[in-house]
Amino acid sequence: MSEQANRWAELERAAEVLGDRIEGVPEVAITLGSGLSNAVSLAAQDDDAPSGSGGVAIPWQEIPGFPLPTVEGHAGDLWIGRLCGKLTLVQRGRTHFYEGYDMTSVTFATRLFALIGIPTMIATNASGAINPALDAGDLVLLRDHINMLGVNPLRGTNFDRLGPRFPDMSRAYTPELRELARRVAEAEGIRLKEGVYVATLGPSYETPAEIRAFQAMGADLVGMSTVPEVIVAAHAGMRVLGVSLATNLAAGVNPDATLSHEEVIETTQRKGKEMCRLLMGVIERL
Repeated sequence: MSEQANRWAELERAAEVLGDRIEGVPEVAITLGSGLSNAVSLAAQDDDAPSGSGGVAIPWQEIPGFPLPTVEGHAGDLWIGRLCGKLTLVQRGRTHFYEGYDMTSVTFATRLFALIGIPTMIATNASGAINPALDAGDLVLLRDHINMLGVNPLRGTNFDRLGPRFPDMSRAYTPELRELARRVAEAEGIRLKEGVYVATLGPSYETPAEIRAFQAMGADLVGMSTVPEVIVAAHAGMRVLGVSLATNLAAGVNPDATLSHEEVIETTQRKGKEMCRLLMGVIERL
């Protein structure tokens, strides 16, 4: 059996496990990035926030082929339940290319979502602010990305059952969902900026010279995730919304700053409720 056939068999087994544990196909899947894994729980604790009901948590260890996270601040399960009346799948945490996984493993969850028929994906992440107009703690709507990971997750034999060999990426971040997010932010009084996200390999943070280069390329934010998942989702025809939390200023933007993962976690915990109000508002209006 070829490697692609093996991968496809893993996806089908994972889909069967999910199908046995949940009732119906979720309307939306949400990927929660660094420090954001408890965002839905935070919202449920807010008396003014729409709450979820019921639900089941499935540890990644119980899903065949699912890669396991190794990074602090990343949970390792899928929660499936109703949020704002809609059946929703929440991926708490993600795996990254820098952890040593291949791209097929990094995007395993996204392909699984597409295979079981989920039409919409919301991808969140923590990022460094490149654009001086952005501040630490800003929520930023992604309108496009730049792939500086050195590899495309669609490299190799194409998964024809999911999408075409040469997919169009000009609308990878669905314009209608971006407009919906803007309306929600305005209604909720949330300051929502917009920008272009550049993905780098990591795990080291970028140098000031690299940040200056990314500024010249037109990037507003930098991080180490999201782009592979968005490419795979767009390949499979899923609608995609991307929202980033700028947790810190990137290297060189503030010459006196020292970057740390602890700062990322602290900012995401502090701004988690605001992120969640935005997500719940979007889900409610889908």
